[in-house]
Amino acid sequence: MTTAFPDPVDCGLTVVVPCFNEVENIEPSYREITNELGHYSLELIFVDDGSTDGTLAGIRALAAADPRVRYLSFTRNFGFEAAFSAGYRYASRPWVLHVDADQQFPAAEAEKLIEAARQGNDAVFGVRTNRQDPLLRRWGTAAFHFLGRRVLRIEIPPGATAFRLVRTELARRIVDLRLGTPYFLATVPRLTSRYTCVQVAHRARERGESKVGFGFLASHAIELFVGFTRRLTTAASATALSAGGLGVLAAAAAAFGLLGASATAALLFALLSVLLVVLSLTVRYLVVVGAGQPRPRQFYVREANFAVEADDRLFTSEDPAGPRLIDVQLGKGVSA
Repeated sequence: MTTAFPDPVDCGLTVVVPCFNEVENIEPSYREITNELGHYSLELIFVDDGSTDGTLAGIRALAAADPRVRYLSFTRNFGFEAAFSAGYRYASRPWVLHVDADQQFPAAEAEKLIEAARQGNDAVFGVRTNRQDPLLRRWGTAAFHFLGRRVLRIEIPPGATAFRLVRTELARRIVDLRLGTPYFLATVPRLTSRYTCVQVAHRARERGESKVGFGFLASHAIELFVGFTRRLTTAASATALSAGGLGVLAAAAAAFGLLGASATAALLFALLSVLLVVLSLTVRYLVVVGAGQPRPRQFYVREANFAVEADDRLFTSEDPAGPRLIDVQLGKGVSA
């Protein structure tokens, strides 16, 4: 069954490549993408997430040599979610293919995603087979999906990764929501039921170091668990109420001499520990609520080789730090 919607094969792809200190991988990833997918009408958007090495210089060189290459460079490091969101926002093809610069997902595997999209899906997520990552990373991901899907009942595409093909209109709609806790994997099922997962090959990183550490994964998981379900806060409220009731009973029992001093102290300390856990969850939830209030944009662009919306720029005229902002469509150019 083919879909009546724009077909990736017929309409082409925007390949979004987020980069943070990936100077060694810029040229190899470009070469692999163009070699494997160059038969499509192709656009590449490299998003430099505030790199401090030669990543931006490498991207500039590619853009100068190949008109299919467009790029955005942030004013600072805004994080992974912001980097790919910027690419999604400025994609010009009907479909967006997300490929990380580390090349752990072979670009040729995109054909599997494309075939699944042609069956009428709005989003297709790659699922690693024979994952080539450290054991701790694999265990952490397994625990994340178990807690998210099985325990908290959050609808997440099973085993889904950042290697994905998404209808551009859908991707841009999610970015424009400006959620306080943006989490692309969990937002897609809230907007459409037409998504699927396919198994894809995975390989070990050959150059550079992974920027995804335990702290990033833990923070990302907490944002998902707090921002996309009420089960944690409901459980916390019920636990606090139960602990409060037990505290009252313990105090009454101690007052009438039914509990010894040591037993009373032990029980009160246990209840206090429970209440502190509940308090920590409550504070985290308040952080999520606060994130939904007026705040800076998800990212700010310092340099690009195409027209960028004024709201996405930190400086709308000359950047006092010196780098140039190229605005091709508007015919403007500011040089250092």
